[in-house]
Amino acid sequence: MKIAVNTRFLLKNRLEGVGNFTYATLKKMVLAHPEDEFYFFFDRPYDEEFIFAENVHPVVLFPPTRHVLLYLWWFEISVHRALKRIDADVFISPDNILSLNTKVPTVLVTHDLAYVHFPGFIPWLTRKYFNFFGKRFNRKADKIVAVSECTKSDLVQTFDISPKKISVACNGCSPAFRKLTSAEKEATKQRFAGGKDYVFYVGAVHPRKNVQQLIKAFDAFKTQTKADLKLLIGGRFAWRTGPVTKAYEAAAHQADIEFIGFVSEADLPLLMGACFVFVYPSKFEGFGIPILEAMHSEVPVITSDVSSLPEVAGEAALLINPDDARALTAALLQVYFDEKLREKLVAAGMRQREKFTWERAARVLREAVESLS
Repeated sequence: MKIAVNTRFLLKNRLEGVGNFTYATLKKMVLAHPEDEFYFFFDRPYDEEFIFAENVHPVVLFPPTRHVLLYLWWFEISVHRALKRIDADVFISPDNILSLNTKVPTVLVTHDLAYVHFPGFIPWLTRKYFNFFGKRFNRKADKIVAVSECTKSDLVQTFDISPKKISVACNGCSPAFRKLTSAEKEATKQRFAGGKDYVFYVGAVHPRKNVQQLIKAFDAFKTQTKADLKLLIGGRFAWRTGPVTKAYEAAAHQADIEFIGFVSEADLPLLMGACFVFVYPSKFEGFGIPILEAMHSEVPVITSDVSSLPEVAGEAALLINPDDARALTAALLQVYFDEKLREKLVAAGMRQREKFTWERAARVLREAVESLS
């Protein structure tokens, strides 16, 4: 087959959720199927790291999609023309958007419908774009791959998509995430937390990610316990961070709360593996990869009881109402004082993590492609 793929999220040293899914699933598919020809559509100069084998042909299409209006140009003109030019058999688009103009059978990967449920947390023009096109993209797709049962259910209920059209994959975890040795943990704590134990969060710093509630809950936890723990918050500041800044400025224990910014691929497994507890209190996720990374790192987890997070966490996390800072404080107290609970959560995570692998995700994506050939 000639398989064309939207690979605009394959960005050197900037692979996040969609980029990681694209990278991991495509690499496995390309290497497993040397009989197929893959055409990778980039929107800017690419890195050779992403040309996985000789059967991958990179194609740079103008313009770089750095503005919502340029999405229209790229997908509806540049991608449309490229698909016709190479006479593609199937088009894979792993980032929620596809070309409405093309007649090439299309597999769309839908990660979540956050723009439907939390429109106020999305920039105005981006919100308008997805409000207008989101349903159209999913109805146009010949096959949809959702990253969780939660996302599949959301597509059926919100956009009235037939469940027969939707396959459920998952996300996986890099082998870099593992249980650290005692020496590695101590070295990481010395480097990032002044030698202290720490609560860890990683992800965008944004109201939907609920970092403001984590700050409030940690501040109350510190007041009640006087525990010698820090809170390390990893990740870039996204749009509309006022509530996060306000919570930090109101905190009595600012000295023990640190924003460490973007965390590199090399440092993240260390920070995850050395933490006392990983907390992910997001209000909405299509999957929640950091929870899976914490399971592989064998650290206890606290996360929200909404969207896909219970599906991913199973019995491997304490689940809390993300709108209730007191519930999060109580969960921190439980984990801090109960060593047996920490051990129970880690053991459950070692079992739960086996359900979610890149091999499974790549297999589901490949089956979707083959169903259209």
